[in-house]
Amino acid sequence: MSMINYASREINCKIVYYGPGLGGKTSNLEFVYEKVSPGTRGKLISLATETERTLFFDFLPVDLGEIRGFRTRFHLYTVPGQVYYNASRKLILKGVDGVVFVADSQVDRAEANMESMQNLYDNMAEHGYDLTRMPFVLQYNKRDLPNAAPLDELEAMLNPGWEVTETAKQKPSENPFRPGVPLVERLPSGEWWERVPSFEAVATTGAGVFDTLKAVSKLVVRSLG
Repeated sequence: MSMINYASREINCKIVYYGPGLGGKTSNLEFVYEKVSPGTRGKLISLATETERTLFFDFLPVDLGEIRGFRTRFHLYTVPGQVYYNASRKLILKGVDGVVFVADSQVDRAEANMESMQNLYDNMAEHGYDLTRMPFVLQYNKRDLPNAAPLDELEAMLNPGWEVTETAKQKPSENPFRPGVPLVERLPSGEWWERVPSFEAVATTGAGVFDTLKAVSKLVVRSLG
């Protein structure tokens, strides 16, 4: 849940990068941290686990404008990827405003991706959050590797979508971040169906990193507005 700082005229929002271990969450945050202006970012905090790090920093983007006279400061977090750090995952998700799921595109990481996605839904439900009703985007990382699964397979596995039951939302909608890709569509069977915005990425080079961040940031700002 966003927090308002009246002294600095800022709304503080929390975005969490979730996904399997070594999938690219850390690479995403490190690239963002390197590229944003030093004058708009806080200190990068790193907590080491056995095989990867949990990162955190905050920054104030200059291109998202203001909400009723308040600037929006984003606090970016990664969660540890291993299952046995689930207590830490739950803690980091508390008060979240937006979620980025970073999937590992490699074929042999399919099970880890699905396990982590189910874990995300379970942990969000424990906090009383509904992922279908909050800012949530998917990133398919490591698209440069020779054993990367086809995008259609990843979408079917991790982004099958959900039925749209609200009449007001039952209308065709295109993904604003990927023209030509539907977000809301009517299936041949007659049901209206919605999916999560998704992006291809190579986080080690920065490809797709800011596209992903801008998308979830805009969704968070829209939800606040």
